[in-house]
Amino acid sequence: MRPDAIVDLATDEGISLVKGQWRYSNARVIDVDHQSPGSDLAPSGPPNRTQDIDVHAGAAGFDDSKWEPMAPAQLEERRSTGRLCFNWYRTSVTIPEKIGAFDPAGSTVVFEIAIDDYAEVWVDGKLPLVLGQPGGQLIKGFNAANRVVLTANAKPGQRIQLAVFGINGPLSNPPGNFIWVRSATLDFYKAGRIGSAPFVTTEIVKADPALDEIVTPGTRLERLAGGFLFTEGPVWVPATAGTSGYLLFSDPNANTIYRWSPEGQVSVFRTKSGYSGFNVGEYHQPGSNGLTLDGKGRLTINQHGNRRVIRVEPRGNITVLADRYDGKRLNSPNDLVYRSDGTLYFTDPPFGLPDVFDDRRKELPFSGVYCVKDGLVKLVSTDLDAPNGIALSPDERHLYVNNWNDKKKVILRYDVNPDCTLANGQLFHDMTDAPGDEALDGLKVDRKGNVYSTGPGGLWILSPAGKRLGLVKGPEAPHNMAWGDDDGKTLYITALTGLYRLRLNVAGVRP
Repeated sequence: MRPDAIVDLATDEGISLVKGQWRYSNARVIDVDHQSPGSDLAPSGPPNRTQDIDVHAGAAGFDDSKWEPMAPAQLEERRSTGRLCFNWYRTSVTIPEKIGAFDPAGSTVVFEIAIDDYAEVWVDGKLPLVLGQPGGQLIKGFNAANRVVLTANAKPGQRIQLAVFGINGPLSNPPGNFIWVRSATLDFYKAGRIGSAPFVTTEIVKADPALDEIVTPGTRLERLAGGFLFTEGPVWVPATAGTSGYLLFSDPNANTIYRWSPEGQVSVFRTKSGYSGFNVGEYHQPGSNGLTLDGKGRLTINQHGNRRVIRVEPRGNITVLADRYDGKRLNSPNDLVYRSDGTLYFTDPPFGLPDVFDDRRKELPFSGVYCVKDGLVKLVSTDLDAPNGIALSPDERHLYVNNWNDKKKVILRYDVNPDCTLANGQLFHDMTDAPGDEALDGLKVDRKGNVYSTGPGGLWILSPAGKRLGLVKGPEAPHNMAWGDDDGKTLYITALTGLYRLRLNVAGVRP
């Protein structure tokens, strides 16, 4: 995408316009004291010796005043010592009032730098680390340009500190050449050009006037990405001090978890997300399905092929939360939701098994709904032959479960007991006779208690009393949903081969 304006930071005119000054320092590898891995997988074990970089200049307030000042033309000079070597380039940039005739106010600003050979980019003292992130502030590739969004709403006078760590490579066979900057620019894009998505044909079928309070008439779906095999199980990961929020979603057919960022980038977050067995070719859906976060922000994954529910710990190791009931292997955990006290509910139909209900590997004679509390796996319902989507009401007094069966398209509602068992299961809504071939899949609830379920014809919206309020139809059949963005009012929808979003007036219940 071509920018609306460019400021070349490798020219006197460009660096002057943003009131910058390049400064430079070599960086050396030094020996330091450290500790070996402990039982917690952290560096808490016996003492050892290792290596570090002598200058950590990523911090926004780092004092580089005694570093060598560089004229922009000097960025092309070959620097550092050659072979295994590193260096730093630092400058601040200030958003100008004008760039020629272009007004940068409200624009998206992207810093692009290409270093021979690799680079890491610190912005205002931050270097976010997200699994699977390709490029951005981290190493992009051999002599590939790093592109970093500095702001999505530029304000003239806004000052941003940049620190770029240069690396000679490849590291496994360091070359005799040196580090230098091939290019460095600020690219400006008018508001809405970066991260925007095309609107697609959307039909909103209103069955009750109350729908207007949830979906403004005329609202349309945005298509964010496509080309997947079968999208499922999305969850929004909220922003932290070092990273912006992002969406994770499964493609169980591709055995992959993807990450979508607000800048519109899709990357692989986790490969072999559900199965790595030698017979993976027999499976139609070996990968992960439902994803959610626990109260500590840890990713919890339903793995089809491995037939278990796992939690990913901060150090990257996994904890198996459930893989058996009564000594028998689970079918293929599908969807899941946490209660605020840490109790986990999940559904377990056999859709991840190669031959589904008739699979020879199936050990349980039923498809259950389970809870995991205090490390124990409890069976809490066998009312449905194919339980799928699952969600808790905002007050956590009720649990909703829908059914993936085109002969019995129903949502059940249960009372939830403190010990995680269920009682008083009742029919909440029946879609069996509704036109359309799709069975029921994803299930979510908003903060007002309205229930959202994928079903025949599209996305169904039901009142807390089970009354049909309306239906949202898009270009593909939806299969699951997640509430996202800072205010929780954007519904991200995984629909067969594509990822979509719908802006609503009500916030959703999120992990």
